[in-house]
Amino acid sequence: MVRGTLPVYRWHLAPDGLATRRQLRAAGLRPGGQDVVAQLERPRRRRGPLVAYLYRLDLALPVRPMTARKAAALDRANLARRTCPACRADAGYVIPTSLGMCVACHDFPEQQAA
Repeated sequence: MVRGTLPVYRWHLAPDGLATRRQLRAAGLRPGGQDVVAQLERPRRRRGPLVAYLYRLDLALPVRPMTARKAAALDRANLARRTCPACRADAGYVIPTSLGMCVACHDFPEQQAA
């Protein structure tokens, strides 16, 4: 079936030579600037279908290697996501955006002021 300009395939019925971003990444590849060539649809009850875009394997490029500077920047970003703005401590997990602070500060605000 074709919708718009992209061919649409049902779940598990995509032809060989096409892969999703996750499949490319698992193979150590990236789309490399290529356009989406098809889409995969998985039907769901009571909601619209799940959609995954497909890329050509022969045009995929290898994943760029992680440099020391990229790794350091990623470590700093992850530390910022784990640091509680209320108590300024590393919570050891990513602070939920729904709470805005670590679980201890959210559940026991009186201990935070002490």
